[in-house]
Amino acid sequence: MGNLVDTVIEEARWDGFGLDALAERAGRAALVGLGLVPDGYALSVMGCDDARIAGLNADFRGKPQPTNVLSWPSEERGAEVIGGAPDLPEPGPVEDPCFLGDIAIAWETCASEAEAQGKTMPDHVTHLLVHAVLHLLGHDHVEEPDAALMEALEVRILASLGVSDPY
Repeated sequence: MGNLVDTVIEEARWDGFGLDALAERAGRAALVGLGLVPDGYALSVMGCDDARIAGLNADFRGKPQPTNVLSWPSEERGAEVIGGAPDLPEPGPVEDPCFLGDIAIAWETCASEAEAQGKTMPDHVTHLLVHAVLHLLGHDHVEEPDAALMEALEVRILASLGVSDPY
C-alpha cells in the first residue's frame, strides 16, 4: 500500500499537527466511500497559512481573501446533469496512479472556524479534506441538488471516520 497523498508543508504548525497522516486518512475514506480503491489514485495537499491561500484565492478565483480550503482537480469531472453523480475516474496502476489534483488548506482560517463552531481542529480539518477530495472527484455545491448530494456523501464518509455530522 503506497501513499495516496503527497503532503507539502509550508506552515510549520501543520507539521506539528500531523497533516500528512490526517490527509491520508481523510483521502482514503473519501475514495472508499465512493467505492474506489485508494491505491490506484494520488493527490497532493499543501498545508499553508492564510497569506498564501489568500494569494491563491485571488489568483484562481478572483477573491483576494483567505479561505479554509481550495482544490484544483486535474481534469473536469463534473456531473452531466444537476444532482447527478459525476463519472468517477479509473484508477491507474500502483506505480502510476491516476492523479486527482491538488488541495491547499490554511491554518489560521481552519483554526478560527473550528473554535467558532465548537469543533476539534482534527474533525474540522478532516471534514474540509473530505470536502476537497469530493471536489477533485467532480462534486460541487453550486446548485441545491448537487449540494445535497455532496453533503450527504460528506456526512456518510465522516461517520465512517467517527466524525460527527458537520452540518
